[in-house]
Amino acid sequence: MDNPRVLLAIALSFLILLMWQSWMEDYGPAPQQTVVEGAAGDNPASEAATAPASDLPSSEIQAASAAGTPEESDDALPAGQLIEVLTDTYRAVIDTRGGTLVEIDLLQYPETRDPDSPPFRLLERGDAQLFIAQSGLRTGKTGDEPNHHALFQAEQTRYRLADGADTLDVPLHWTSADGVKVTRTYRFRRGSYVVEVGFQVDNGSDKPWVARPYYQLQRTPLQNTSRLLYTYTGGVIYSPEEKYEKIKFDDMEEANLSRDITGGWAAMLQHYFLAAVIPDPDVTAHYYTRALGKQRYIIGFSDAQLNVAPGAQASTGIRLFAGPKLQHMMAKVAPGLELTVDYGKLTILAQPIFWLLEKIHAVVGNWGWSIIFLTMIIKGMFFKLSETSYRSMANMRKLAPRLQALKERYGDDKQKLNQAMMEMYKKEKVNPLGGCLPVLVQIPVFIALYWVLLESVEMRQAPFMLWLQDLSSPDPYFILPLLMGVTMLIQQKLNPAPLDPIQAKVMMILPVVFTVFFAFFPSGLVLYWVVNNTLSIAQQYVITRRVEKGAA
Repeated sequence: MDNPRVLLAIALSFLILLMWQSWMEDYGPAPQQTVVEGAAGDNPASEAATAPASDLPSSEIQAASAAGTPEESDDALPAGQLIEVLTDTYRAVIDTRGGTLVEIDLLQYPETRDPDSPPFRLLERGDAQLFIAQSGLRTGKTGDEPNHHALFQAEQTRYRLADGADTLDVPLHWTSADGVKVTRTYRFRRGSYVVEVGFQVDNGSDKPWVARPYYQLQRTPLQNTSRLLYTYTGGVIYSPEEKYEKIKFDDMEEANLSRDITGGWAAMLQHYFLAAVIPDPDVTAHYYTRALGKQRYIIGFSDAQLNVAPGAQASTGIRLFAGPKLQHMMAKVAPGLELTVDYGKLTILAQPIFWLLEKIHAVVGNWGWSIIFLTMIIKGMFFKLSETSYRSMANMRKLAPRLQALKERYGDDKQKLNQAMMEMYKKEKVNPLGGCLPVLVQIPVFIALYWVLLESVEMRQAPFMLWLQDLSSPDPYFILPLLMGVTMLIQQKLNPAPLDPIQAKVMMILPVVFTVFFAFFPSGLVLYWVVNNTLSIAQQYVITRRVEKGAA
């Protein structure tokens, strides 16, 4: 190939194609479905999911096994009383049927940029979407255990975090036929997206009371997601040994997860937000998944067995994180929770880029300008490398008339033409591949920055200026993609033209192809590419003129 820029363009196009295929594989849309109202009543905790038979009292093994299979017939199970909870970060709704957390609105994150926009709803139980947090205690006594089917009693129907108070407790009560009292308490904290979920058992019976706590997240795939830019929606587990593992809905359909983990957690993710159940890091919990049918999926764990002697009291509990993917906050909640901001295989590059972007934003206070200054810093880091490459391209441009003369001399004899060209390159000390290096080096940075802009909730609805009011969304007027196409065209004019007319036409089409492709990318990423191309044009223009002036 007589022009390395053609090779580079093809390589870049192929790389973007691979990126697209990777998105489709990892983040492709799930099949559309209809969720039946009342789905929260399904029993997801089979014997294998909640507690092995050997962990239950021997007299109750058979009953536990019979009660453990997921029941699809529970769709019509009536809901209990709804309790509303208001804090500075949440509007939450708890159903006394099972004590299930059925709604969470994130008050500091509006759904849209509209001034009257409602807050973003993370957890919900509705006709079109389901995402809830369930928990309970399994004893093996069907119909008389405080699981997420049981009806709890509430002291009041509305709770609000008082001014000056740091915590808010919401207790729910359940009593068995033989006098065992269970109090489930949700504790909310000011300024926090962590909810403490606890159980206190008072054994008023004359027999030992044994139960296995379980905590789980149930959801359906997201509806109405973008078909052009996909982000992962599904399950995740973390363990100190295997670290961050995605458990896709398809994986749940194929097989049930069953694994003991110490120091881990389980979560359901979606773009920018997540809910995670986090046990005591010193306790070995049994993690499980279930596909319930009707596109409903469960991930969770059963905790250490609870043994309560007659007349005694015992308690247990976990933490539930439900909120935005704020890395600094999540890193303090649980080890590895910040990995839910998934930068993929280029995390080693993406995390320093995000760190630098944050530092710049702390100074300038605008994410758009932060991206511009970040681009200038990255460009400065590659300045000498770019300078060498642009000199190589300028020398290639200087040789263009002589290369054209060689093409006319040898015609279709490719072997002699290539031999003559290589002799000329050697004589003039020109490296025909020298111009490829800066772009090849920037490709990993480009992809890493893509994940930063796509995954970081800080970019969500982040305004820049004028018409760019959300750097995480595509440019609504396609101005930035058009500018990027223009800068690509200008760069081509500064580069040596291909000798082959077909290759020349391909190079002319590429700016159009990339303009269309980038029209659906986050505008923050396109902003980076426009600024980078503009700086490259200025640097290349100056260097080319110097080389041509020196030759004259």
